Amino acid sequence: QVQLVESGGGLVQSGGSLRLSCAASGSIVSINNMGWYRQAPGKRRELVAVISSTGTTNYADSVKGRFTISRDNAKNTVYLQMEGLKPEDTAVYYCNAFKVYYSATDFKYDVWGQGTQVTVSS
Repeated sequence: QVQLVESGGGLVQSGGSLRLSCAASGSIVSINNMGWYRQAPGKRRELVAVISSTGTTNYADSVKGRFTISRDNAKNTVYLQMEGLKPEDTAVYYCNAFKVYYSATDFKYDVWGQGTQVTVSS
């Protein structure tokens, strides 16, 4: 059983910074992509940033230049450094692990964390 545990959310003023962490635990051989999604009240869940196992990154246009995603493969952990936060960044942020290998040939496509609230006050 693979689990993702997020931490680092909270309340911050506009222009402030936060760092989210997400650690994957369980019987893990490797993880292809790890990423962060967010869902604001009344809106659909959207991609924030994703990083491959080799470090290739992709960001939503709304966070480019402000957010930085990184990962530590040895710790099966992904981070999201958020700078210049805006009220519109307020949402529940979810960690995702895509194609989690728990043996050389067996994998699970999608694993989600429980979410962490980020609130940016104006």
